[in-house]
Amino acid sequence: MADYKNINIQDIPDGGENPKDFYESFKERLEDLETFPKDYTYKFILPKDQDHFNQIQRVFDDTDARFDFKDSKTGKYTSITVNLNVKDADQVIYFYKEVAKIKGVIML
Repeated sequence: MADYKNINIQDIPDGGENPKDFYESFKERLEDLETFPKDYTYKFILPKDQDHFNQIQRVFDDTDARFDFKDSKTGKYTSITVNLNVKDADQVIYFYKEVAKIKGVIML
């Protein structure tokens, strides 16, 4: 597993000191480590409610994304794994940026 998958991009683009630099660096690392097109795995943690899930699902509308869910032991949170065939690093970053707009979602 490539080390870039451990980058915490929570609160990007609204958080962080310079999200533009973060995404540029992330894109360079993706292009150095991966060959596209490829299946890419996104992981998110969100409060367990239908609205948050619906918002994430809308981000991936019109794609062939596959979703897997796991509730936390307390039942307050759900982790979502999204598998999607992406054409390039720009597409990977596009979906991260779209999910980052959803309040309360943690991206891993």
